[in-house]
Amino acid sequence: MAQLAGVGVTWYTWLEQGRDIQPSLQVLEAVARTLRLDPHERSHLFRLANVPAPEVTKDCAAVSPEIQLMLTQLEPFPACVKNARTDILAYNRTYDRMLGGLSAIPPERRNTTLLLFTDATFRTRIVDWESKAPMVVAQFRAAMARHVAEPAWKQLLRTLRRESPEFADLWDRHDVREPENQTKEYLTDDVGLIRLRYTNLWSGPRSETLVTTYTPADPESAVRLERLYEIVVEATAPPQA
Repeated sequence: MAQLAGVGVTWYTWLEQGRDIQPSLQVLEAVARTLRLDPHERSHLFRLANVPAPEVTKDCAAVSPEIQLMLTQLEPFPACVKNARTDILAYNRTYDRMLGGLSAIPPERRNTTLLLFTDATFRTRIVDWESKAPMVVAQFRAAMARHVAEPAWKQLLRTLRRESPEFADLWDRHDVREPENQTKEYLTDDVGLIRLRYTNLWSGPRSETLVTTYTPADPESAVRLERLYEIVVEATAPPQA
């Protein structure tokens, strides 16, 4: 087994015995490949070695048909699917309209953290975004702590620090905060201000993919959200013959 993994026999024996030998990421990857570990077994191996496990594969930009159907059925309520890195993987029409049209944004930049700190138009949708920014960065830091060795996270962090002085300043404060359900205010082009409570639902055990749903926080917002949905339906209806 040691030969197949490309490591010394003595070293591999110490690894099996659980000694504190501080294996490198490359060695652990070799052992995982040799043993043909599944993703859960591979993650367990890295945890035992106290080494952050990199992603096995690149994030897929698609979600399952079942999740996409659920997003559709949640209308008129806005809803989206995001990963731990806050990439927007899928969304329904109401969410898209509320944020002014995500289809015009390149897929690689459809990330709520990136948009908040680098897209002036997106910022106008978030009421009092400056007060929300510290929480967003603190939550991003908490999430990244579980993915510090992953290239996609490192690249996003470099982009944020390079393109946003506000983000760089908040990042250097080293605040940490876990996600929580709260109320947000959105300023839409179509119906004005909408106050929404959002709820994060994990898509499965061990999954870091979140389904986020938004429900009205008050009667006035409920009326405006219904009107927004009517506009969505009118705008997306097929032309009559």
